[in-house]
Amino acid sequence: MLKQPIHVIGGGLAGSEAAWQAAEAGVTVILHEMRPDKQTEAHLTDGLAELVCSNSFRSDDHEHNAVGLLHEEMRRCGSLIMRAADQCKLPAGGALAVDRVGFSDAITQAITSHPNITLERGEITSLPPAEWQNVVIATGPLTSRPLAEAIQSLTGEAELAFFDAIAPIIHGESIDMDIVWAQSRYDKAGPGGTGADYLNCPMDRDQYETFVDALLNGEKHVYHEWENVPYFDGCLPVEVMAERGRETLRHGPLKPVGLTNPRNPTVKPYAIVQLRQDNALGTLWNMVGFQTKLKYRKQAEIFRLIPGLQDAQFARLGGLHHNTFLNSPKVLDNQLRLKAAPRLRFAGQITGVEGYVESSAIGLMVGRMAAADARGETLGAPALTTAMGALLAHITGGHLAAEGEPGPRSFQPMNVNFGLFPPVSIAKPDGLVGRWKSTEKSMAKKKAATSRALADIAAWT
Repeated sequence: MLKQPIHVIGGGLAGSEAAWQAAEAGVTVILHEMRPDKQTEAHLTDGLAELVCSNSFRSDDHEHNAVGLLHEEMRRCGSLIMRAADQCKLPAGGALAVDRVGFSDAITQAITSHPNITLERGEITSLPPAEWQNVVIATGPLTSRPLAEAIQSLTGEAELAFFDAIAPIIHGESIDMDIVWAQSRYDKAGPGGTGADYLNCPMDRDQYETFVDALLNGEKHVYHEWENVPYFDGCLPVEVMAERGRETLRHGPLKPVGLTNPRNPTVKPYAIVQLRQDNALGTLWNMVGFQTKLKYRKQAEIFRLIPGLQDAQFARLGGLHHNTFLNSPKVLDNQLRLKAAPRLRFAGQITGVEGYVESSAIGLMVGRMAAADARGETLGAPALTTAMGALLAHITGGHLAAEGEPGPRSFQPMNVNFGLFPPVSIAKPDGLVGRWKSTEKSMAKKKAATSRALADIAAWT
């Protein structure tokens, strides 16, 4: 088996991580990427691990946040994705955000210079040849139609898909800094940050109501009846949130908490739009939470209603891209192999995880499992108490039939969260007098869960 290469199909975050892990384990890898021979609706370059949506890897707090814990577990497993993210980090409060161009360049350089990896450009339009006995399919949310149909021929499952939305990016020099101010929510400083890492655009009530009206009335992409659009709740288009209630945005991405306008500190804004730095130069800013399906000609007009963005120039407008994922609990085993064809493993968003880091983590595990297979060994999953193990368990067995139901519940994409972990027991602190505040107890439970996870991931590593 060691003489046979592992074939990894897809050069996104999961595919790049899988290829790296297998190559670091001493196995020869051929990484197949269809770009630039065939582009997708969302990618702009031919670089590996190109970020097509946000440039944020979300919270980097590994003691109290599940995604921050996933960051740390991956770092301890020698993750290429996390290494590049740390090298290219930008100020973003408590989050880990990256310069998207520098990040992709770092991944591409690492992959193309690795002696055990060969990068081959070109689309795989059918099932991999039979002689490819160790294959990782990491084609992500933009799996090409021919390959998706070939996979379906094996799974027998109806296609499951939704649309992910992309947020606009604004040229920094066009933002009115006489209206906008810099501040992170609750002044929290994250990796490479200062506590003033977001730009904040304040709205009074009338401005907010006018903006919501514009979102509701703005011309949107019209779908055919056969196009089912079950949006993932963690990435809803901004106008879909507005459709769910006029106050929804104020309790979501436009919430005005933890921020004070230094120009008028006694008056609390009714809503606040935040912008996050999108590149190392600070010349581009991402509209946080503003994924959209509005038609291009309406986006600029509507978003310029936001105070401070009245003269905004857009480097990139929002859009939609197609996302395909497997009904993994039914069609994959606990090694993420296709039950109908065990030589095929899957990694990344196509397995039913959401988020850059989650996709990369699945790639990390699959790359190591494929390398072990090439050595005639079997690598088990990380413990369920770890972020990686909990995420893998969700994919491979987290959706069982409920009592009285004829079959498995609907499988939906999932971000890593503490709800996927086994409960952890904690004792009331010695010397505590009176009631233990629920917020303090919650933080202590999270700290206990993350400490347990980091201890347990060491054994798997």
